[in-house]
Amino acid sequence: MSQEEERETQEHQDERIKETGQATLSNNKRNTKIHLMTIIGEIEGHEVLGNSSKSTKYEHVIPQLAMIEDSDEIEGVLILINTMGGDVEAGLAIAEMIASLSKPTVSLVLGGSHSIGVPIAVSSDYSFIVPTGTMVIHPVRTNGMVIGVSQTFEYFKQIQNRIVNFVCGHCDIKKDRLEELMLETGFLTKDVGSVLVGKEAVKEGIIDEVGGIKDALKKIYKMIGKRK
Repeated sequence: MSQEEERETQEHQDERIKETGQATLSNNKRNTKIHLMTIIGEIEGHEVLGNSSKSTKYEHVIPQLAMIEDSDEIEGVLILINTMGGDVEAGLAIAEMIASLSKPTVSLVLGGSHSIGVPIAVSSDYSFIVPTGTMVIHPVRTNGMVIGVSQTFEYFKQIQNRIVNFVCGHCDIKKDRLEELMLETGFLTKDVGSVLVGKEAVKEGIIDEVGGIKDALKKIYKMIGKRK
């Protein structure tokens, strides 16, 4: 590749990172192509967030995951997560897409993976969390006007069951324990729920291992190597 081609490739890579927070990791001795995906800020769903909010747009992520599955070049996916949560339907859609990929996937929780970020973190084949990373686990909630009838609460219960069943189906925590953490009253002063830091998330069986970027890359290279 000429210097001009290298420059154009780097500019394209920089633009992808700027626009979508995604890149292809390919400058390694193994000649392995890994898709790097970031879940940053609030997960945006059907409503557009303000310009001052950092967000992950699911209409960007969903097509990209489909392209990854269809690609003959991409061999694995590394997901970096630092999210406060966001739209439940969008978050579950992303989690389901990641879980259904046929290629090796590894997630790494950085600052935090809160609320609907929990299903995304456990949707990968293997998950890491940095020692200072946090996970906030709480019941489903909503903003705005709520019609106070039994059907509304039944609907919320169905949504929560979908989240609980997905999380328990993709990690080692038991349903009763997860629901207990969701309804904990001793952690948050103005809310119910639990905050798990680093090794606590591993101890509860939600995350596989405490580690950083070198551990995550080492793991996905190993997983790809086994497939080859």
